[in-house]
Amino acid sequence: MVLLKTRSVAKLIPRWEEQYRMNPRNNSPVVKLKPTVAAVKKPPLFDWGTLLTGISRGRSDLEYGVQRNIFMQGQAADSVFFLLRGKVQLSVTSSEGKEAIVATLGSGEFFGEGCLAGQPLRMATATSVEDCTLSRVEKATMVRMLHEQPGVAEIFVTHLLDRNIRYEADLVDQLFNSSEKRLARILLLLSHFTEQSQTETVAAGINQENLAQMVGTTRSRISHFMNGFRKRGFIEYESGSVLTVQRGLLSVVQQD
Repeated sequence: MVLLKTRSVAKLIPRWEEQYRMNPRNNSPVVKLKPTVAAVKKPPLFDWGTLLTGISRGRSDLEYGVQRNIFMQGQAADSVFFLLRGKVQLSVTSSEGKEAIVATLGSGEFFGEGCLAGQPLRMATATSVEDCTLSRVEKATMVRMLHEQPGVAEIFVTHLLDRNIRYEADLVDQLFNSSEKRLARILLLLSHFTEQSQTETVAAGINQENLAQMVGTTRSRISHFMNGFRKRGFIEYESGSVLTVQRGLLSVVQQD
C-alpha cells in the first residue's frame, strides 16, 4: 500500500459577486458584477508524486532544462504529464503565426490530459520555464489506473475541476478587468501568493513579453504598469533579476 502525504495550501483567486440594482425604466433587476479577491483555503492536496512513483510500467521520469519543448502543438497526444518540480508554460499558435500563452503551471499540476478525453493531437505547446522534473504516464496506463481505482479517479476529476474554475476566473478577468488589474492578478498567481504571504517571487524566465501575451496588451503597456507598481512599492525588480511581489499589490486587484 502506498502511503500518501498531504499538505495544505491557500491561494488567492478572484471572485465575482452579483450585485443587483433596479432598472428605473421597467423596475426590473439588473445584475452588476463586482470583482473581489478572497484567500480560499483548499482541502489537503493529494500526493500524486508518491502514487505515480508506484507505477512500474507505462511511466517514466524526465528532466528538462530551461526553455525546452516538452511537446509541440499538433503532435500526437499519447500521454499525461505530472509536474514534480519547476514551471511549465502552455502556449498556442494560430495559423497566422500569432502566439498566445494559455497558462503557466507549477509543481503538483497535470497537463496533456486532453488525450484522456479522446484528443488525438496536442492543442498547445508545453515549454519548461525553469529546470523541471516530470512524470510521463502513458495514456493506456492512466486510463487503467482511473478505471481500477475510483477513489483516485474522483480526486483526479476534482483536480481538473479546480483548474477549470481558475481558467473561468481568467476568462472573466480578461473580459471585465483593466489591463493593469489583469497584470496585478497574473503576478499574484505566478508568485503563488497566499493568505499569509508578505512577499513572494516570480520564477525566473517570465519576462515582459510573456506578461504582455498573458494580459492581452502590448509590451510597452506592461512596462508602464510595472514601473508604476515599482514606484508604489508593490514589486521589486531590476533588469535581469528576480521579480519580488509585495502584499500591497493586492490593493490593485481589490479596488473597484
